[in-house]
Amino acid sequence: DLRQTEESLRDLVIVLPNLPLADVPIGLDESSNIIVETVGDVDESAPAVEPHWDSGPRLGIINLEAGARMSGARFFVMSGAGAQLQRALTSWMLDVHVRENGYTEISPPLLEREETMLGSGNLPKFASNLYRDDESNLWLIPTAEVSLNALHAGEIIDAGVLPLKYVAHTPSFRKEDTAAGRDTRGIKRVHQFEKVEMFRYTEPENSTDALNEMVSQATDLCERLGFAYRTIALCTGDIGFQSAKTFDIEVWSPGVQEWLEVSSISTCGDFQARRNGTRYRPAPGASTRYPTTLNGSGLAVPRIMIAIIENGLNPDGSITVPDILVPYTGFDRIETPAT
Repeated sequence: DLRQTEESLRDLVIVLPNLPLADVPIGLDESSNIIVETVGDVDESAPAVEPHWDSGPRLGIINLEAGARMSGARFFVMSGAGAQLQRALTSWMLDVHVRENGYTEISPPLLEREETMLGSGNLPKFASNLYRDDESNLWLIPTAEVSLNALHAGEIIDAGVLPLKYVAHTPSFRKEDTAAGRDTRGIKRVHQFEKVEMFRYTEPENSTDALNEMVSQATDLCERLGFAYRTIALCTGDIGFQSAKTFDIEVWSPGVQEWLEVSSISTCGDFQARRNGTRYRPAPGASTRYPTTLNGSGLAVPRIMIAIIENGLNPDGSITVPDILVPYTGFDRIETPAT
């Protein structure tokens, strides 16, 4: 009877979202979000440059038709210099996070058990947006956050070990059912994309500093790439199911003529740790506590690729590669179609 009661209680509680922190702006939707900072000069009324869905195929670096032919709508193929640029971008971001920011690199599974999805907060709410193998009941990850959040599920982390800082580069898989009819051109909103994900376990009293530091690390990447960017504080009606507070990082891209979200940095309090059964000891022999978990893209690749292509477009139709990536690509310009 006790087991059945506990299971019934769990089923009731598991669908409740996290509680926003007291300083999160109050509002029903994104119209109540607050722009915290804008860095760089942007003329949003300037004429649009050639968008990436035209320049990419013209230069032979993005093949939208092949992606659709192989897998359907919202899939794409990166070719030649485009594939090399994507690989260079993820390698550079990982190197910055590992060598400069002190993260430990993880290469996790891309298929996870249902319990892992529940622990991160992706189930049950987002089941319709996830890909699942019916036979094994394994779920394709929508973000590496799911895997990194489960690294210490059911464990007690020893005293003195926190903070733990992890980073992973993985594909992400999303059905995007809620985006039907939106952003159908190009590679802004697709079913499979590359992403570098930051994740932390911290003591609760240090979580605010950790959140601010992660925001700085994401914006630092945007600055090194030469982008104009802005930081947005999300309101209560726009933060995610598992988040207690979130900042979005957006970069300006002049072809699509919009601010593109390239990172969403969140603190989740002990919400995920409780669902996962992850605890830590603040001191040897002390009672266990739940750590705070934090996550954020560092950064999401397709939209960064859009910004590189459109901000780097030259009058002759070529694309200038950001200086910071040239040691990784081996070239500083994309100007001829891939063969």
